[in-house]
Amino acid sequence: MRRAATIKQWQEELERGVRRLQNLHGLMTNPVEPKTGQTPRVEIYKRNKSRLYRYESTRTHRTPVLFVPNLGISRPYIFDLLPGGSFIEHMTNQGFDFYLLDWGVFGPEDNDLSRRGVRDQDPAADGPARCSRRPGPTSFRCWATAWARPSRRAFVASHPEVQVKNFVNMAGPIDFAKVGLFGLWLGKDKFNVDRFVDTLGSVPADMVKAGFKLLKPTMDLSTNLNLWWNMWNDKYLEGFQALNKWANEYVAFPGEFFRQWVRDFYQDNKLYRDELVMGGRPIRLERITCPVFVVGAKEDYIAPPECVRALIDKVGSREKEYIELPGGHISLIAGRGRGRPLLAEGLGLAGPALVGRTLSLTRGVTAA
Repeated sequence: MRRAATIKQWQEELERGVRRLQNLHGLMTNPVEPKTGQTPRVEIYKRNKSRLYRYESTRTHRTPVLFVPNLGISRPYIFDLLPGGSFIEHMTNQGFDFYLLDWGVFGPEDNDLSRRGVRDQDPAADGPARCSRRPGPTSFRCWATAWARPSRRAFVASHPEVQVKNFVNMAGPIDFAKVGLFGLWLGKDKFNVDRFVDTLGSVPADMVKAGFKLLKPTMDLSTNLNLWWNMWNDKYLEGFQALNKWANEYVAFPGEFFRQWVRDFYQDNKLYRDELVMGGRPIRLERITCPVFVVGAKEDYIAPPECVRALIDKVGSREKEYIELPGGHISLIAGRGRGRPLLAEGLGLAGPALVGRTLSLTRGVTAA
């Protein structure tokens, strides 16, 4: 019996070895461009280079989702990578109308774009009212859940008149004193941001990419080893090609925005210290009083869990919850694990149901 099992294992490994070589040959001789971003969408509003897209669903949930990704340094199709591995596809299948802001690709002509200029070109500020079935600015109330980096949290904190039903922060840093290596590299005593921006004008895409790679210099080695080990698996290979395409499509970062971003967040930690001012309005996270759902990743070295969780201690919400999922920064969105169902259910929670329910949702969650 043991001998038969051993022979079977050897046969399976032999078959995998042959399949690895076949797929390697295909990658080298006939590479195929991965088809990303396949979920149907409609452009509903635009301003300058920014676009607001709607992904329509059966609307099982009346509350739609507004998703605001980080500014421009990477392409937003990471949220709609592949069928079966798409966060947007999962959300629409769950009955959420999903709205995604795409900042577009910045060029040298945008080097003078400041933080205020970015806010002014954000179509998410008034686009929802234009596409709502109910006219007028009060229709913004239907835009219940904002996913965001600090700029969107600052918007919610400084505009209490905009009634947001739920606020979800997924792996977005708050306390930049705990942000890890990026905080160390960009500190006042080590990085002269004025000299950097005045010399280069912007942060080139290759430099953005290099910065992330330097966080884990051995990542490429381990990635390639995993690729070879799993190259027999067509599904794994498909996902790798799509994610690798995204990981090599960073875009340049506007210089003036980078200057303000580094100063206010990484060097002075103004958001966490209640010293940030945007558009003449002081930003106080305690003014966020809607239900808040914060998600961190245990192995996140871009936004470590402790700097993400800090939002819970700052908001004025009575109903708030923090959960920590296995995996890293990207696997929260791009993985095929159970993180997406968890987040989808978390989005549907409102009022008292938000508290207590979210922790029970994490049972059985596996790394993506």
